[in-house]
Amino acid sequence: MIRVPEVRLVGDNVADIAEELGIDFEAGSVVDTRTAKMWARDVGLDLVEISPKAAPPVVKIIDYKKFLYQQKQRDKQLKANAVKTVIKEVRFGPNTDDHDFEFKVRHARGFLEEGNKVKAYVHFRGRTIVFKDRGELLLLRFMKELEDLGAAEAMPKMERRRMNVIIAPKKTKTSKDIKKAKEAKEAKKAQAAEAKEEA
Repeated sequence: MIRVPEVRLVGDNVADIAEELGIDFEAGSVVDTRTAKMWARDVGLDLVEISPKAAPPVVKIIDYKKFLYQQKQRDKQLKANAVKTVIKEVRFGPNTDDHDFEFKVRHARGFLEEGNKVKAYVHFRGRTIVFKDRGELLLLRFMKELEDLGAAEAMPKMERRRMNVIIAPKKTKTSKDIKKAKEAKEAKKAQAAEAKEEA
């Protein structure tokens, strides 16, 4: 319900409505609210307030149900296009050996290349809690290995019996970039396989 005495009437269809009603009126002009409501009723449409905080408020003569539908579709599209952040976890123990460490770094690289965040943590069980310094060194080494693909959001910190760090990708890659990277990786594997067969 529009309760102000005057409104600013805008829209693509204002010229058509003015022609249909046989009046001389331009879009963006200020008009009496009752008159605008009457015009909307005469053409079988609704007077919809677009910007209520403007002085005077901005209105359009449109089909209100269609307006709501379009607004709902626009909101749905924005929600679909929103970037969804995925956090992948990589778990270490304070005594993780080099082979396991390298294996987990490779996985974390893959996650970062896909545009996901990586949460790496060292879980201290039982008496291993005395090896906090080892856990911190392990996570610092992990951060160093991945510094070309991502940056840590904060330094490693303790939370209960876990020391963790979150690494975010440096540049969000588009799906095309990811696809190209995968194709290049597959081509490299194929070349390596051919080289082995020839040797």
